[in-house]
Amino acid sequence: MPDTQSYLDIEGGHRLNGEIPIYGAKNACLPIMAATLLARGASHIENVPRLSDVFTLAEVLKSLGAKVRWTGDHSLEIDTTDVTCLEPDPELVNKMRASVLVMGPLFARFGQAMIPMPGGCSLGKRPIDLHLFGMEALGGTIIENCNNVVVKNTKAGRVQGNEMELRFPSVGATENIMMAASLAEGTTTIRNAAREPEIMDLAHILTSMGAKVVGAGEYVITIIGTPELRPADHRVIPDRIEAGTYMVAGAMTGGKITLLDVCPDHMTATVEHLTRAGCSVTTDIDRITVESPDIIRPTDIRTLPYPGFATDIQPQFMALMTKAPGQSLFVEKIFERRFLAADELKRMGSDIRVLENCALVNGGQKLKACEVTAPDIRAAAALVIAALWAEGSTRISGLVHLNRGYEDPVEKLTNVGARITGHSPNRINHKEARVFK
Repeated sequence: MPDTQSYLDIEGGHRLNGEIPIYGAKNACLPIMAATLLARGASHIENVPRLSDVFTLAEVLKSLGAKVRWTGDHSLEIDTTDVTCLEPDPELVNKMRASVLVMGPLFARFGQAMIPMPGGCSLGKRPIDLHLFGMEALGGTIIENCNNVVVKNTKAGRVQGNEMELRFPSVGATENIMMAASLAEGTTTIRNAAREPEIMDLAHILTSMGAKVVGAGEYVITIIGTPELRPADHRVIPDRIEAGTYMVAGAMTGGKITLLDVCPDHMTATVEHLTRAGCSVTTDIDRITVESPDIIRPTDIRTLPYPGFATDIQPQFMALMTKAPGQSLFVEKIFERRFLAADELKRMGSDIRVLENCALVNGGQKLKACEVTAPDIRAAAALVIAALWAEGSTRISGLVHLNRGYEDPVEKLTNVGARITGHSPNRINHKEARVFK
């Protein structure tokens, strides 16, 4: 259902200066939450971002029989003792693609999982065939129909370790296979595995649960299966995409922003491209400072799997390049519909030409405020960034997307100088959060 009730009015032309704290990574937190299904008992997760996607996956886990509750402002306890259902609520799964991450844990622990076809952002074709390829390689039998897919271990005993090579380093598929392989009999080798920091964070909690994972963050990951795992305590890594978004926002407004509680080693591609654009970037152990130049330089962007430039930060850079005099070429190699922000940016006066997986930005024109609608999470962030620089007051609707990926964005931006009003509480999800009390 379209989000017609929430909106933000952003007055452009105000420099951002100050410090912004960064919370835990959504893309790390979701597979970690799913991983708790591998063991019987209560696991505790710290640095959990209070985002609608986190609430949705918590509801998915509850639909399976888990107990989920907040034990602090950013702390979750997930008790999987009473998990018996092997089919998550289809309505919940339809809200978010990451719900498919419960497949591997359910298949490995219980021998079966029935997963409704997942939903999420409209980023083009995002099939789960690599997830199913991994489950089949571990001995699963796949039964598909138009509404759901069943993964079943038809052989006696545990799922079986195996060697496999992914045709593409899918993050979700790598995570699902890692989780399932942790309870497998024998050794599993994943070649062409995803190398994102979120993969390494999942490996850390799996290790804490008693799994044996070698090579996370590298081309080949090896998992030596164990018959039983235990609950664990874990702290989620900082969100490199949230940090990158605010770094670009500071650059767009000509300001100076320091991001706190970050991991600079996870953001080398973002730092490199901001430097190419003329920004001064300095890093410390857990902070990054970005100071904008007088004139942003055009910078070409080509998205690639990690450690390449992240597709999740590409729309924000597209907004930034509308300010840079000259041409910037964007080549999208991950999702075929990652240019959804372009149409809305064009409504604000930008000159962007899209052809298939390429976009040419002719920058340097001043953006004009108007009413725009966010089509997905990162496009929402891009529109906020554009509005911070545009002449006049821009109204952005579709905030259901923004609040899927960013906690307290209004508060964080206004604290460093942005002027934002509208119907969007800093925590839109307070109503949803009550289900965990």
